[in-house]
Amino acid sequence: MSMLQADQDKKTSDIQNLSTLELAQALMEKLAISPQDWHRLKSNRKVRASEQAAAAIVFLLKDQPEEALQRLNQASGWLDRSISAPPCPTHGHTSKG
Repeated sequence: MSMLQADQDKKTSDIQNLSTLELAQALMEKLAISPQDWHRLKSNRKVRASEQAAAAIVFLLKDQPEEALQRLNQASGWLDRSISAPPCPTHGHTSKG
């Protein structure tokens, strides 16, 4: 068995040892926009829809269908262009004191 095959077998074994919820949570974390990428990706429809769809799966697996539906609706909105990213609250506003 090659080193590459052994490494692949270990990854497969590791994945099989995770619960469905753990796998969904890992996917959600992987697809989440990091703070340093927020401005670059906040309007990327594919990225935002993927992020929301993964969150929906997590909520479904946690038996929270209402939350899952909200995330699926948001994912759909990103894909059909019915929603857009709001303006960044830290730009373009002057504080009045």
